[in-house]
Amino acid sequence: MVKRDYYEILGVSRNASEEEIKKSYRKLALKYHPDRNPGNKEAEEKFKEAAEAYEVLRDPEKRSLYDRFGHEGLRGTGFSGFTGFDDIFSSFSDIFSDFFGFGTSTRSRSRTSAQAGADLRYDLSISFLDAAFGKDTEIEINKLERCTTCRATGLKPGTSPAICPYCQGRGESTRSQGFFTMSSTCSYCRGEGQIINDPCPDCRGKGRVRRKKRLSVKIPPGVESGSRLRLRAEGEEGVNGGPRGDLYIFIYVEPHEFFQRQGNDIICQIPISFPQAALGAEIEVPTLNGNKKVTIPKGIQSGEVVYLKGEGIPYLRGGGRGDQIIQVMVKTPTKMTKRQEELLREFAQEEEHSSKEKGWSLWRH
Repeated sequence: MVKRDYYEILGVSRNASEEEIKKSYRKLALKYHPDRNPGNKEAEEKFKEAAEAYEVLRDPEKRSLYDRFGHEGLRGTGFSGFTGFDDIFSSFSDIFSDFFGFGTSTRSRSRTSAQAGADLRYDLSISFLDAAFGKDTEIEINKLERCTTCRATGLKPGTSPAICPYCQGRGESTRSQGFFTMSSTCSYCRGEGQIINDPCPDCRGKGRVRRKKRLSVKIPPGVESGSRLRLRAEGEEGVNGGPRGDLYIFIYVEPHEFFQRQGNDIICQIPISFPQAALGAEIEVPTLNGNKKVTIPKGIQSGEVVYLKGEGIPYLRGGGRGDQIIQVMVKTPTKMTKRQEELLREFAQEEEHSSKEKGWSLWRH
């Protein structure tokens, strides 16, 4: 099913401010909240749809990618929508508390739950020849890695966490409103049940630090602009023991000064002289593997093509290569010697005489 435009879902313009987006989401979340629409599947879907739109448009980086590339641009961010209400409520627990004056329904985030690290995107430009033959290269990325000082605990070495004084270690608070009993994630400890009084000096209690890392990347032969490589577990470090995200490398192939690509075929234009076109010739043409001889058939016309089989781009999954398509362009000489002009006039006279004879013969019949 085709996803709707996020701005359309929230009813805001593409230039809407962060506050306008939040205000619009608040109205929709209040209207379609599942506790206010029990058993209403349409309301549930609209509630999920609005939450997904808000998750993207509230984040400047995701919003920028969405504005440029639409839903396709979000693939490398690790966000693919929410899996259910628990996912939504855990992500926006503080917002629902602000909006409605009560918690996030009876659903609450599990304490110390593992979270997968974010997927990362890297845009890589390569040359036309590197795309054709493949290449081993290195890239450098900046990502969140496990803090080795505290071993991802966020604690200063030699210290221990303290029990949250607000929820007494439960990770959630409960309150009643009318006939509802609502549980919400503790905003002080964020559902952990514990707090860090002595944070690690390197990660400042986060358990992760940002580091640069160099990676070796193997570009397979046959890639083209828009091809995507996936390096598993090379994204950001997970939280609370969660798995690492992945790294997605988007390929951009720079244009070539002589060749153009069409699928797995390559196209080039070669100038030939009038005598070569009329009499046929054997000429050398550039290919991806150096110069090679090709036969120009007698009487070829300008714009017609000849083929070099198997001299194109390798198929990405193996199984041979495309062809090289050579389009010949007959050049008209601009400077000639007297002898060349004499010969050309003789040729023209002979051609005219031959044409008249053919015309007379046709007329007589």
